[in-house]
Amino acid sequence: MIRLFRHYISHVSILQLVTDALVFFYSIYVASSIRYGQESLVSTGLLENLPSKGLLFAAVMVGSMTAGGLYESWEWEGGLRGMFKRAGVAAMIGFMALLVIFYLFPQFFLEPYVLAYALIISIVTVATLRIIALRWMNLDGMKRRILVLGTGSRAAKIDELYQHNGRLSRRLNIVGYLPFSSSQHAVNASKILADPDRLPAIVKRYGIQEIIVGIRDRRGGLPLDDLLECKLMGVRVTELSSFFEREVGALQLDSLNTGWMIHSDGFQRGLLRKRIFDLVVSFLLLVVALPIMAVAALLIFLESGAPIIYRQARVGQYGKVFTIYKFRSMRNDAEKDGTPQWAIKNDDRITRLGKILRKLRIDELPQIFNVFNGDMSFVGPRPERPYFVDKLSEEIPLYKFRHNLKPGITGWAQVCFSYGASLEDSVEKLQYDLYYVKNHSLFLDLMILFKTVQIVLWGKGAR
Repeated sequence: MIRLFRHYISHVSILQLVTDALVFFYSIYVASSIRYGQESLVSTGLLENLPSKGLLFAAVMVGSMTAGGLYESWEWEGGLRGMFKRAGVAAMIGFMALLVIFYLFPQFFLEPYVLAYALIISIVTVATLRIIALRWMNLDGMKRRILVLGTGSRAAKIDELYQHNGRLSRRLNIVGYLPFSSSQHAVNASKILADPDRLPAIVKRYGIQEIIVGIRDRRGGLPLDDLLECKLMGVRVTELSSFFEREVGALQLDSLNTGWMIHSDGFQRGLLRKRIFDLVVSFLLLVVALPIMAVAALLIFLESGAPIIYRQARVGQYGKVFTIYKFRSMRNDAEKDGTPQWAIKNDDRITRLGKILRKLRIDELPQIFNVFNGDMSFVGPRPERPYFVDKLSEEIPLYKFRHNLKPGITGWAQVCFSYGASLEDSVEKLQYDLYYVKNHSLFLDLMILFKTVQIVLWGKGAR
């Protein structure tokens, strides 16, 4: 993993993105040569304009592929068919974006046959390279060899993650779990290394490249000399909290300790940067979304009358309560007993139109005005209702720290985790929210925007 602006990115994802960009760039040359012939390209001077057109084509197509979710996972729904489906949707998005650009900037215009050839050549090549890469990543020799120090409940969290996270199992090879002191074993006995040798000898014997320290009780004393010797051998030694932050993009609550949070980097403010980003993105979205908002308002009124806008108290930065605006997607008597309720799957309080609005996230668009008012950011932890905040703050340690930033229309927890409708879901979401509070940057905000587009495209997580 490579860390860019405090956020971890897979080496494979970066390599794939660069490779795709080169494929898209040179596909313009290949397509032009097929259409006009190499000699005509040179004699007519068309060759001189191809670099700028190739760069534009590559930028637009990589952006559409990113929005389609083709750089973040090798586990697509539907397998290879799902991958081709995503690539096809990305190609359509890129094609429509290019048409708009050609209309606004005619100097970048690509003749229809050239554009069609370039799209076909590039998509087929990119899909083929992905199939090859997928087979290559399955080879054990390409996986990072990991040794976990400890066999208790903290180490078991790694085993659980490894079993259920296909992306992780494609990159890492957990060689085994090494018992420490007299701790009870929470890991499957078949995965425990019964090796009496010192840690450096075990590392050499199994070809270990990284050691994860997964021990809760360290009063017995860690083998610091052995760990230092392994470090000097070039073996990476990683604290469990840092491992989860790197591999999951979340701060795992069970592994956190105050010392790690104090000494680790992050938790920077960047308020001016966020405010400028909020205003620019919100204005651009408002320009694009105004017609959609007008149609949505009319349809809501026709289906169930007024009110069109739903107002609700939410908890914002530093615990300040503000009024959030949303298009009404539920019946007027959704909470007739006066008790706040989480939306659940197949919630019968949601109107027929409301299901569509929620699926496409159109019900969230009025929150643009909350951003202009300064109550919300465009990207940040989702604001909860005071009733739930009071309840969750009593049950979940560190919950209050998610309010160190302004809440957002979209956020890291929203794009990484499904809709939260229980205490357990709130714990999971908090881990992603804390990661964002710790590591937020312009780069991460842009990533979240691309992921949000992907979620809207594929209709994930809405209720």
